[in-house]
Amino acid sequence: MLGLELEDARAIAVRIDDRGGVEARTVVAADGDLASAAERAAAGVMAAGRDARELGVVAAAPDAPAIAAVIAALAPRFGGTFAQHGVMPSGTAAAVAEAWIGAARGMHDVVFFACADHTIGGLVRAGAPVTGVRGHAGAVAWLALNPVEREDYRKVGCLEAEVAAAGIVRRLVWRIKAGDRSRVLDAVNGDYAAITVQHVLDAARQRDGVSISVIRDTAKYLGMAAANLVVVADPEMLVLGGIMASASDLLLDALRAEIARRLPKPTFDALKIETATLGDEAAAIGAARLVSAALR
Repeated sequence: MLGLELEDARAIAVRIDDRGGVEARTVVAADGDLASAAERAAAGVMAAGRDARELGVVAAAPDAPAIAAVIAALAPRFGGTFAQHGVMPSGTAAAVAEAWIGAARGMHDVVFFACADHTIGGLVRAGAPVTGVRGHAGAVAWLALNPVEREDYRKVGCLEAEVAAAGIVRRLVWRIKAGDRSRVLDAVNGDYAAITVQHVLDAARQRDGVSISVIRDTAKYLGMAAANLVVVADPEMLVLGGIMASASDLLLDALRAEIARRLPKPTFDALKIETATLGDEAAAIGAARLVSAALR
């Protein structure tokens, strides 16, 4: 089973066995040509001597203009529903993977929520993915958590503008330019454009006050979003991925507190909350699982 996730700057492909074990993995940087990177990544995980060319394809932003070029490049070489119906959302695929072999193994009703370069989400109900009429179920980037209207909210969604990597960096830069001092600026020799979300996380671990404040604000937004997802879906388990998993030492306790504050006590007490276990392979694994299910 072959799965491919399309990110902004790279393509991640995996070949998995029937139990979800990763037999091969290829990561190819886009370098301005995502279609070529996708072709090379998918070809890189094909098993020698095998005819199987069915490929599951997912992306954080399935409707992005760059995705059409990828589909056109892949369709002549690979089969799969992507050619007729487009690519699936990464959040849906990651939810499927985590419910199959990851943190939510054995659970039938799962919400997956992750934050990294993008904010993504996915729902599994009664063991099957929930995609919605237009395939946009789980598009958590567009959760509206601030009554203020802003141009970036209209472009990428309120939640994504605030808590995806670029949003976290932007809020730190605002604070520094407003007069707060942070060791992050020293780490990048005063080059604001060089600041990444990892700089903010590392500085927070080193007790940088501004970075800690930004991370606390981020946890509030993420906790509000997670609580909203739980209220709507009423899952057995909430699986948190991206920086909520990789930086759980900074975020998880604050997230739990925020979720508990915003949910009815019986709902929170019954909810299982876990961090994702499949890392950056989750969406590609889920893509392979989904295309395999479509063939049955």
